[in-house]
Amino acid sequence: MRLGTSSPLRHNTPEEWAENQVRLGCRCVNFPLNCEDPEDKITAYRDAAVKYDLLIAEVGIWRNALASDRDERRKNMDYCIGQLRLADFLGARCAVNVAGAFGPRWDGHYRENFTENAWKETVSMVREIIDTADVKNTYFTLEPMPWMIPTGPKEYLKLIDMVERDRFAVHMDIINMTNSAERYFNPEEFVDEVAETLGGKIRSCHIKDVHLAEEYTFRLEECAPGQGEFPLRYYAQKMSSLDPDMPVILEHLNTDEEYIRYMGYLKEELNGIQ
Repeated sequence: MRLGTSSPLRHNTPEEWAENQVRLGCRCVNFPLNCEDPEDKITAYRDAAVKYDLLIAEVGIWRNALASDRDERRKNMDYCIGQLRLADFLGARCAVNVAGAFGPRWDGHYRENFTENAWKETVSMVREIIDTADVKNTYFTLEPMPWMIPTGPKEYLKLIDMVERDRFAVHMDIINMTNSAERYFNPEEFVDEVAETLGGKIRSCHIKDVHLAEEYTFRLEECAPGQGEFPLRYYAQKMSSLDPDMPVILEHLNTDEEYIRYMGYLKEELNGIQ
């Protein structure tokens, strides 16, 4: 397992960026630039990662490639293709996006996200991105979400079977898939199910925590590691058993100080797994 964060931390140069990551205890990184940045700058950051043995885990996309507006959808599709090609140039483990939403918010929850048309459009979108980018050194992945395809391991496997592309793989966010009482109260069994169903296809993972609020109705809240009830060590051990170089990325914190604090917690909690 290679622990990392989604934060580039404050820095002024590629060298300082890499040094800060290593000092924090990271062994993998999310790439901090995008395909629209100058090539010489991209190369400098890639070379700094190589120099400090920082595995480039993810190239993020985070745009709605299923947007209802035709021009916006085309623009977002082109960006997806560019980011996937960037990941290929970097030798990153994957480029990652969410499937997309059929409503005004790019990652929003809509009934239309689960229609037969949503499945058809998602499969077509993934195929077009992979076929157009024509990559050899990386994979296109979708982060699971509580309210869009795929919401769980069986849905993800169904999507893989429908897409039928070798360069389509899995990005794992176990907390995003913890969206029911059954999964919340039986987390070890759910982790086992994920590993058994998707194991060899997982390219990168996120790590955070989840808390069940006492107020009605059933309300699960994402939170920082250790602030919830999920068995993070069990999760990390299982992902590491699938691949000793598996990236495990801390995300969704607000400041450098929070990343430093909770990376400290994870290094202690996950000690011995790396």
